[in-house]
Amino acid sequence: MAEPLMPLATAVWLVDNTGLTFQQIADFCGLHVLEIQGIADETIATKIVGHDPVRSGQLAQSDITACEADPVKRLVVLVGPEQQKRTRGPRYTPVSKRQEKPHGIAWLLRNHPELTDAHISRLIGTTKSTITQIRDRTHWDMANLRPSDPVGLGLCTQRDLDTLVAKVAKKSGVTRVDPRLEEEAAKLEIELKEKRTQAAAQLAALEEKEHEFTAETLFKS
Repeated sequence: MAEPLMPLATAVWLVDNTGLTFQQIADFCGLHVLEIQGIADETIATKIVGHDPVRSGQLAQSDITACEADPVKRLVVLVGPEQQKRTRGPRYTPVSKRQEKPHGIAWLLRNHPELTDAHISRLIGTTKSTITQIRDRTHWDMANLRPSDPVGLGLCTQRDLDTLVAKVAKKSGVTRVDPRLEEEAAKLEIELKEKRTQAAAQLAALEEKEHEFTAETLFKS
């Protein structure tokens, strides 16, 4: 039987907001009945915020009411809303590195004026408004900016930078493009596709693993 999104969070909500039996909730969420008992006793999942399956379209209130009246009945997952996928956007940068971004932006503006704000934004994960402020010298910390290679700052890889510069140069009709960089661009594109595939597989594995908890692992001392 299909299981709801965020099974533990859904179980928390059902325990707190319905009169369903632990077995009904366990069957619906794909969990062990002892896990549901633990949620009710507040020994597990104490920091998980409940997820309302009715509001998300995965369960009808009428089904909950019918199952509350008949412990033998079982809930069935409805076709829920399509999960939103992360859209392409700026590269994620760890918090510890974010304060270095203005220095990297200043370096790119000085050494690679051919790059557009969009290129820089995607390369090191910053906003166009920040780039504009540094370009116009209106940034609040302009006096303390020290143009530094973003590769050395850990904001991007040398390969990413070289590939982008080569791509922009080629598009602009510049003939001085190192063919090795073109090969790197092709390889990078293949690797990115493979990484996206691997990430999707890892996410699916994690979601599957979430359902593999047993009473033994939950209550093991």
